[in-house]
Parts: sequence; structure tokens; C-alpha cells
Amino acid sequence: MFRLVSTYRSRHISESLPLFQARRTLFSTSVNVLQRTSDEDGDKRIDFDRLFKSCNRLHLAKLLHALVVVAGKARSIFFSAKLVNVYAYLGDVSFSRRTFDQIPNKDVYTWNSMVSAYVRTGHFREAVDCFYQFFLTSGLRPDFYTFAPVLKACKNPLDGMRIHCLVLKLGFEWDVFVTASLVHMYTRFRALGNARKLFDDMPVRDMGSWNAMISGYCQNSNAAEALDVLNEMRSEGVLMDPVTIVSILPICAQLDDILNGMSIHVYSIKRGLEYDLFVSNALINMYAKFGELAIAQKVFDNMVVRDVVSWNSITSAYEQNDDPTRALALFYDMQLSGISPDYLTLVSLSSIVAQLGDSWNGKSVHGFVMRRGWILKDVISGNSVVDMYSKLGDMSSAGAVFQALPVKDVVSWNTLITGYTQNGLASEAIEVFDMMQKEIAPNQATWVSILPAYSNIGALQQGMRVHGLLVKSSLYLDIFVGTCLIDMYGKCGKLDDAMSLFYEVPKMTSVPWNAIISCHGIHGHAEKALKLFREMREERVKPDHVTFVSLLSACSHSGLVEEGQWCFNVMREEYGIEPILKHYGCMVDMFGRAGHLEKAYNFIKDMPVKPDASVWGALLGACRIHGNIDLGAFASERLFEVDSENVGYYVLMSNIYANIGKWEGVDKVRTLARDMGLRKTPGWSSIEANNKVDVFYTGNQSHPKCEEIYKELRNLNAKMRSLGYVPDYSFVLQDVEEDEKEHILMSHSERLAIAFGIISTPPKTPIRIFKNLRVCGDCHNATKYISKITEREIIVRDSNRFHHFKDGVCSCSDYW
Repeated sequence: MFRLVSTYRSRHISESLPLFQARRTLFSTSVNVLQRTSDEDGDKRIDFDRLFKSCNRLHLAKLLHALVVVAGKARSIFFSAKLVNVYAYLGDVSFSRRTFDQIPNKDVYTWNSMVSAYVRTGHFREAVDCFYQFFLTSGLRPDFYTFAPVLKACKNPLDGMRIHCLVLKLGFEWDVFVTASLVHMYTRFRALGNARKLFDDMPVRDMGSWNAMISGYCQNSNAAEALDVLNEMRSEGVLMDPVTIVSILPICAQLDDILNGMSIHVYSIKRGLEYDLFVSNALINMYAKFGELAIAQKVFDNMVVRDVVSWNSITSAYEQNDDPTRALALFYDMQLSGISPDYLTLVSLSSIVAQLGDSWNGKSVHGFVMRRGWILKDVISGNSVVDMYSKLGDMSSAGAVFQALPVKDVVSWNTLITGYTQNGLASEAIEVFDMMQKEIAPNQATWVSILPAYSNIGALQQGMRVHGLLVKSSLYLDIFVGTCLIDMYGKCGKLDDAMSLFYEVPKMTSVPWNAIISCHGIHGHAEKALKLFREMREERVKPDHVTFVSLLSACSHSGLVEEGQWCFNVMREEYGIEPILKHYGCMVDMFGRAGHLEKAYNFIKDMPVKPDASVWGALLGACRIHGNIDLGAFASERLFEVDSENVGYYVLMSNIYANIGKWEGVDKVRTLARDMGLRKTPGWSSIEANNKVDVFYTGNQSHPKCEEIYKELRNLNAKMRSLGYVPDYSFVLQDVEEDEKEHILMSHSERLAIAFGIISTPPKTPIRIFKNLRVCGDCHNATKYISKITEREIIVRDSNRFHHFKDGVCSCSDYW
């Protein structure tokens, strides 16, 4: 992936050459300036000004320092202050301080230089301490140049307020330069009220003042207020400069206000600012957020000068808009242009590789980051590699990179937790979260990452504990955290609690609506889901493609074919949302479940896009339900063409043959899967009891309460038979004797979990079971009997939907 510069045997010579040339340059310059020229009085002088301008390396600065000492200028405030600044510009603040300490009589300019040196090199605490030393011990009075750097160095509001008091005491509050620095300082600490009062009280405002207030609002996501200040600025006849434009363009994207963004673009063209490097980069980023890639590309193509930020911006524009192929081509163009990638380039590249599912180039990205040493120096690079491996499904590598990170921030932990959750490894995600709490405080993104893990395994009690923590911090009202809580309660079978939360969180966007509609759909309450959709329309909340996937899925599980067709038409005709493969898959599933197999097949033939595995899989699943072996065989052939490595489809076809007793067909399909090295996903069911999640696999006999579980199952079996239960051996997919078939049915994972729940919880309390595969027909029938015998509500969530068993009846009405 990466073209590296050729390495020669004489590499050490080429590496030494720049150093040699630099020293030769200094020597030449020194020879010129050290030529002693006599003036009228016979004095001799050295052109130090030229020497200071020639210093672009640390070792040259040290040579110049030595020359200053030899020339007897070391005690000069003027020369010493210049040396302080030179060392700071070259990144060595320790030499700046040593030089500063040697100055016997320091003036205000010297102190200002030292404070600025600390700020320039990122030593903010030292800068503040140096300022206090200046103010308290020097006997000098700071000037207006003193405050800008030290206010920038303040890392807590208390220091900033102390310095503000000194500004007032010394009478600098009317200085426009100082007040603009105070405005900027307060906005950094989110004290926007203080910043705005200072800004409003300014008798005169320069461009820096306006920009400080606008950027402060922008950085704190106060979009409306930022635009108000901009309008006030324009009404006073002050023209926007590049800094203003760069600050305001992201706000246009945040407000989804493309017209305002384009008007600013037109303004920049009229004022001749469109070729400004920073303005062009900001325009590319803004248009990327709107998905206007053609305009972003045109801005990029018209740029006279491009830096690494320009290339990163256009590459990430395509990456963020799901065009990884074009993004990768731009990365290659960037290399050819001679621009070296930085760590932000690698963040985009990692995402590109993940979108392409390119594991081979994923290793190349990892190797490149390692060779540059970025994974050790910059946590962002390490986080992006962890995220890349997670999206590629390689959690082993993701975990290894995470462990190797020398510094782990909250994003590092969140990335690994999300990776485990999205790859179906909920238990591992929860384990990492528990480790994280001992190391670092979770943030909003952490809760959004971990709550789906509790949902996946049905860990209701653990999820409720997290809810308690969120209530204390008031984060549960955050739209994203609140939506995850709605989803967690809905998927853990507590639909009433999900609804209660839904009415509390903000509902201005489709996100919480989608969650609650989906929850009702998987519980089989399609009519309630449709009612919520109508309420959503009345509230003028615009649905998105996720909304319609949830609605179509709900209609499919409840057999509401006409309503589902209405939703599909509304999506296209009223909202202009073009169906994607998920929508087509839901429609095929809906027709197929209702027994309209021919209609489902014709729908597939009329699709404007090529059907994928989800579409053919929906048809195959319907063929299994309705026993259509011919159409099922055809669907399986198409499936194996588009996704030959998904073992689930082989299992489906095998089940179709087994249901009608065609064991030779079963053997053929199983042999085909075996020859491809595929293994059937083992069925498991989980139950949360006594604050612990227990997982049972089919035929499991390793549980500590194994004997009690099977004893309970035998007792239940006898009671069920007395009520008329007859085992359905068609769900036993092995060609064995009837006694063995009955034992196989009794050993299914959901029955083991139910029996464990009965012996582990108080009588007549609800039991919640979570299964990774679809519940079999015989277990569905048996659970109805068990709910009646034990007088319990048994809630089972399988891979498709919820089943609420109570008094011998299931909420699905046997339509599943």
C-alpha cells in the first residue's frame, strides 16, 4: 500500500549531508558577518541581526550563543531576550530558561519573552508560574503584551479569574487586545456568560474580538448564538476575514444549513478568499458534511496550494460518505504529490480499509503506523488501528494493539468495548468495561458503547444499575444515551419501561423514534409501531431509512402485508428515500412469512438492484416455514453464489430436507458445508439470575446444577404429556431413534435455561431467556405448556423477535 523511498547503501552519507550543509552555511555566514569593518572612529562590529535570522537549528543557536558570550554581549538584555526567543522557537525551553536566569536586570520585555517561550513549547503550568514570579518578585508592571500568552496558558478557570482580577487592578480591561484574550479564555472553560459580558462591554472591537466571540460559541456548539454575533458583526459593517469563515462554516454543517454555508462560500469568492488555504480546507469539510462531494472536489481541484490538511479533508470526505474506493485513490494521489501522511491521514485510511474489508492492507496500515512510531507517541493513531481491526472483525488483533498502547485514554477503552459489542462478543465487552472503571472515568460515549452489550445478552439487572448511575449524572436525558436505554429495556423485555423513558428524552430527531418503533416490532406489536409512526409524522419528525426498516420488520413479524406495502410506498413517494437492500429483504420476508412465496419471488425479480444474501436468505427462510423445497433449493443456489461462507444458509437448506425426511439431501448439504470448512454456529440461551448471567448450550451437561436441571425437565415433560403435549420430532434434524429424538428435544438450550430459571427463582416470577438462534417449533409449543404448569410469564427473545408466554398462550399467536 505504501510506496517507500528507496534506501541506498550510502544512506548514512545522505543523512549527514544536510547537517554538513547547514554547518557550512553557518560558517559562510559567520565569515561574512565577522569580517571586521572599521567605521569612522575605528570601532569594529558584528552583524548579529543576520546571524539571528540564520539560526534554524538548535546547534546553530548554541554556536551563536557562544559567539554572543565571546563578543561580551551576554549581559545585554536585548541579545539575551533574542536568545530566549530563538531557543523557544527551536523547541528547547530549558536553554531559554537558562539564558533568562543569567540576565541580571530583567525588563518587562524579557519576562514576556520567557512566558511566551513556555506557552510556545506547551509548558503551560510553567508559563503561569513564571507570570506569578514576574508579578510578585520583579517589581515591574506587566504591559498589555503580557496577558495574551499567560491567559492562553491557563488550564483551569481559577487561574484565569485571578489573572482577570489583575487585569482589572492594573487598568487593562479596556485594552482590546487583552479583553479579546479574556473572551477567548472564558469560552475555553465554557463560561460563555462571562465571555459575552466582556464582549458586550468593549467600547471598541477589533477583528480579533469578533473572531474570539464567534469561535467561542462555535467551539461550544452554540450555533445559533454564533450566527447572532456574526449577523451583529456584519450589521456594524465589519467584514469577515479567513478566521471568521473558518470558524463559522462548521456551524452551518451542524445546523444542516447548506444555504448559509453556500452564501459564505460566495462571499469568500467575492472577497478573493476562496484561494486561502484554511478557507478552502474548511469549505471541503463543510461540503463533505452535507454529502456534496462534487462541490468539495471542485474546491479541492481549484486550490493553488494544498497541504496535508487539504488532502486529509478530501480523503475523509469520500471516506465519511461511503466511497472508500475513491478515498483510497486520493490517498495514492497524495503520496504521488510528495505530501507525507500524518497521523490524521492514517485515521481516515484505517476507516477506508475497514469499509473495504481489506484485511491485507489493514496489516499494511498497522505496519506503517508502527514504523513511524506513532502508535507509541500518539494515542489517536493507536485508537484508529484498534477501531480498524474491530471493524474488520479481527478482535484478537484489536485486543493486542489495545494492550500495547502505552497510554490509554477514554476513547481507547470505548473503541475496544464497541468492537466487542458490534462483533457479538457482549461478555468480553462487559469484562473490558469493568476493567475500565478501575482505570478511568466513563463518558457519554462509554455508555452508548456498553448498553448494547447488556441488551445483547439480556443482562437486565446490570443494565438497570447503569441506568441508576446515569440518573445521578442526568446523562439519561441525553438523546443518544437515552436512546440506548430505551433499546436496552425494549430488548430485555421491559417494554413499559422503554416507553416511560421514551416520553422523557428529547424527540426532535428520528433516533429515539426509531428505537421505540423497533422495540415494539420485535415484541410483535406492529399496530403500536404503526401508531407511533403516525405520531412521529404528526410531530413533523422526518423519518430515515432506519425508521422504515423497523416498520417493515414489524409488519413482517405480525403478518400485516397491506400495512407493510403502504410503508414501503410512503418511504419512496412521500419522503423520497430510495430503498436499500435491507428494505427489500424485509419486504421479501413479509411476503414469504405470509405464505405469498410466488409474490416474494416476483418481487425479487423486479428489484432494480442485485439481490444480496439477506434477500435470498429471507426467501429461503420462508421456504423452510412453508415447506417449498423446489423454490428453497433455487434460493439456496443463489445464496451460495453471493455468500458461500455463511454456514447459516446451509443449515436452513439442510433443515428443509430434514423436515420432509430427505436424509440424502441433508447429507449432501452438510458434506458441502464440511468440505468448505464451515461449522454450524452452536445454539445457546442465556438467563440472568441472582445478578449473574448463565449461558447454556444445547446438550450442555457441565453446569453445576446439571442434575437438578434435567430432573426438573423430566418432571415438566411428564406434566406436559398429561396435558396433551406430543413431541414434534420433525424438529430433530438427526436420523435417530424416537427415544433419542425426545432426549435431543429436551436438551435444547432454551429448555435448559427455562428449567434453571424455575429452580433458581421464586415461584410465579417472570423468567427471561435470550437465545442466539431462532427458537424451534417444538420448544415454542413446550414453553406454552410450561408457562401454564408453572403459572409464570416466560419471555423468550430469539434471533428474530420476542415471545411472551403466559397461561399457555404466546404473544406471537403462533405467527413467527
